[in-house]
Amino acid sequence: MMRLHEAGYTALYAGGCVRDRLLGKAPHDYDIASSARPEEVQKLFPKTFAVGAHFGVIIVLQDGFEFQVATFRSDGAYIDGRRPEGVVFSNPQMDAERRDFTINGLFFDPLKNEVIDYVGGRADLDAGVLRAIGNPEHRFREDRLRMLRVVRFSATLGFEIEPGTWKALLENVRHIHEVSAERIREELVKMFLSPARVRAYELLDQSGLMREVLPEIAALKGCEQPPQFHPEGDVFTHVRIMLGLLPETVSVPLVFGVLFHDIGKPATYTVDETGRIRFNGHDKVGAEMAETLMTRLRFSRVEIDATVSAVANHMIFKDVQKMRLSKLKRFMARPGFDEELELHRVDCQSSNGMLDNHVFIQAKQEELKNAPIIPEPLITGRDLIALGLKPGPRFSELIEAVKDRQLEGTLASHEEAMEWLKAEMS
Repeated sequence: MMRLHEAGYTALYAGGCVRDRLLGKAPHDYDIASSARPEEVQKLFPKTFAVGAHFGVIIVLQDGFEFQVATFRSDGAYIDGRRPEGVVFSNPQMDAERRDFTINGLFFDPLKNEVIDYVGGRADLDAGVLRAIGNPEHRFREDRLRMLRVVRFSATLGFEIEPGTWKALLENVRHIHEVSAERIREELVKMFLSPARVRAYELLDQSGLMREVLPEIAALKGCEQPPQFHPEGDVFTHVRIMLGLLPETVSVPLVFGVLFHDIGKPATYTVDETGRIRFNGHDKVGAEMAETLMTRLRFSRVEIDATVSAVANHMIFKDVQKMRLSKLKRFMARPGFDEELELHRVDCQSSNGMLDNHVFIQAKQEELKNAPIIPEPLITGRDLIALGLKPGPRFSELIEAVKDRQLEGTLASHEEAMEWLKAEMS
């Protein structure tokens, strides 16, 4: 900031960092709005990246920190529902008036220790109100992603959406498909990783955005469940309660595993001869749907695989107390198991309240904590070859049989395993 000022340019902190500072929160990043043109910023600082020079945006690396320095501007017409076709470098007031919501249109002058407010953002911040700057219809038309952003800000800040802004949101939700899948995904991730995820879930539903961007979740509304196991109500309600039972800090596979774990229920809904509602195979159907959905939203392969695994395996927990020890150990040793266990916990707590399987697993984890759940194998294929066996189906069966007995504790050493093999092959 000082270097810009000393060079004769106006430089103000802008947007989210000002908002967060006024709310008493630590800003995640610092954006600077300045009268300096992009090429002038690059001359002043040795380490810069021109990430959006056409729009007046330069990233400056200084003292281990990253700052986004943007030239005061006003925007031309928006032709793609995302970015203007051109910009005109302008002044602080015009720059503020092109932004999305009043609470994001504030500037702070560090030299004067003064908040600069051209759009009424300070009053809305004090009142806890989210209001589009100017005409909300125009703001949403300029960048359709703002419809998801207003929901996220409302949820995470606990602010009410001003009626005119809300009305414009309701009237424009169908246009959210003009936004790229990647940008939609990023907003959804920010919402559901936030501790305010339940409020985000409700606002997505009330606005109609849920129906547009997550129709598989919207379809859970009205999907009734057997009351003896799910007294809380339909599947949509069940998921909302689960979200509220999660810890504040969650991962993408855990929170999206919760969101998607029952999306296969509407497609598998049946009523048997006794009148009981059943969802046979909903875990498998749901896993396939989750993979399709997350692929559509351009999640990473790692996130997709972990979430799909959580959905596919969430019904297996009901059988853990009946499993052979070898099978249970294999189940527990899988990557992501702890998050799947957490999904199981909130699944039970949000419905029947029966946590006996969760308690059983926790006890088993404590019992096994001092050694690897899956130890190094007692034998290898070379041992079988040494005994005269050629690779083939029997080969794999014997290796697995030894592994099962090792996990069960009936074989504890290489010597014992070899003796067992000799007897089995004789």
